[in-house]
Amino acid sequence: MNSKRAAGVLLHPTSFPGPYGIGDFGTQAYRFVDFLEKTGQTLWQILPLNPTGYGNSPYAAASAFAGNPLLIDPEILAGEELLREEDLNNVPEFPADRVDYDRVSEWKNQLFSRSFERFKARIEGGDKVLKKQIAAFEAENAFWLEDYAFFVAAKKAHAGKSWSEWEEGLSKRENEVLTCWKEKLADEIALQKYIQFLFFRQWLSLKTYANDRHIQIIGDVPIFVAYDSADVWAHPDLFLLDKSNRPIVVSGTPPDDFSETGQYWGNPLYRWESLEKDDYRWWLDRLRQSFKMVDVVRLDHFRGFEAYWEIPVNDEQVATNGKWVKGPGLRFFQKVREKLGNLEFIAEDLGTVTPEVEDLRQKTGFPGMAVLLFAFGNGDEFDPTNPYLPENIGKNTVMYTGNHDTDTAAGWFASLNEAAREKVFDYLDSLEPSQAKPASNHHVATPSQLACRLVALASNSVARQVVVPLQDLLGLGSESRINQPGQAEGNWGWRFQTEALDDVHLYRNLSEITRRSERWPSK
Repeated sequence: MNSKRAAGVLLHPTSFPGPYGIGDFGTQAYRFVDFLEKTGQTLWQILPLNPTGYGNSPYAAASAFAGNPLLIDPEILAGEELLREEDLNNVPEFPADRVDYDRVSEWKNQLFSRSFERFKARIEGGDKVLKKQIAAFEAENAFWLEDYAFFVAAKKAHAGKSWSEWEEGLSKRENEVLTCWKEKLADEIALQKYIQFLFFRQWLSLKTYANDRHIQIIGDVPIFVAYDSADVWAHPDLFLLDKSNRPIVVSGTPPDDFSETGQYWGNPLYRWESLEKDDYRWWLDRLRQSFKMVDVVRLDHFRGFEAYWEIPVNDEQVATNGKWVKGPGLRFFQKVREKLGNLEFIAEDLGTVTPEVEDLRQKTGFPGMAVLLFAFGNGDEFDPTNPYLPENIGKNTVMYTGNHDTDTAAGWFASLNEAAREKVFDYLDSLEPSQAKPASNHHVATPSQLACRLVALASNSVARQVVVPLQDLLGLGSESRINQPGQAEGNWGWRFQTEALDDVHLYRNLSEITRRSERWPSK
């Protein structure tokens, strides 16, 4: 990103339509990039692309380096003769509007096994080009690929159990035991490497297509990693674990107005002193890998780099007994800049931001975030000093109507009572007519119409970048939100319908808003 005003859309690839049960890197992904280009958008924001973990969450990944195999497009594989055409003749009847992760995983894993057999046959038949390509991929990514492929293979061999429940020699990575298991799992390890080869080949092709159209991809790097991951299994010395490799303390947030017991996330915490002694090598590798995949990185839970909430492990999973512990702070980001150069980050600085956190963001120079739905409180508690109101934000900000953790704009508005809605309308009426007032009677605006007004309001803000969830551009309600924090099941599954991007009004409205807010890219 640069200093010019720009606009974009937040949409994770799992939400694309298509016949294979989940969005992927195929035709619909390229069609979406074309939609962005035609409507003047130069930013595409996604969620983490890593293999999903508990609850199908991309924020509980099995690896901070690997890609999610479910995003691989079967049609591209068939076109490359890495699948037979008949492999796609009997596709299960998947839901069109939601991802059924279990069924999709079962079906796609069968496809990957068939594709791997065809791949091996081609290598054995003398396909030197393909052999050279995968050899280069494995060599370039060996620093994480070996451990990840071994981890996935071992997890399958243990019926999906957490690595802490494997036999002690394997969970503690004793050399003789590792060697024995590596030989035993050689075929499965090779399959997992092949799957990652496919993922990165397809994703980087799509990224190149977007970049060639002057569209930057904003990725997402969660500050913490899942305990049941290849990262913690392979690098236990980097995390606060006991002699049995169990977490001593875990992540979360303190009690606040939303939760009397706080939030108990349960991620293991880093041994930041050990990381610093090693020049933060693991983190540098992680960021280097992330910037291969995306152009800009949103640092999730940025405040944790200044100070994080440390919770003793407990069975009740409450965060009340935690304490604030200082993070690596500016030293970490200085090392990142020294080793990796001036990379482009966005600081996710939402929630309770202390002066120390704001000072760290200012010193790094990273843009912060503002979410418009947070600007109105509960609707009936309007505060003109709210930091998320457009008039209270600075230029070095990325403005959103909502994000992956909020309701949709239409869903949020529909949930308000009449008094709260009037407060919202009173605020919108105080703005310039060109910013907020449609020709129709605004006091009878539908939630969908209100969502459109909020998109225009965010776009007209001073923020250099504005990013809007596709759900808000389509005026969709709560049934289309992608995640509801605190709800363990039913998240991350929303998909839009193919015809949604064919709506001529969507093209016209988004193009007009982008032009009027001076965010249309120059030739």
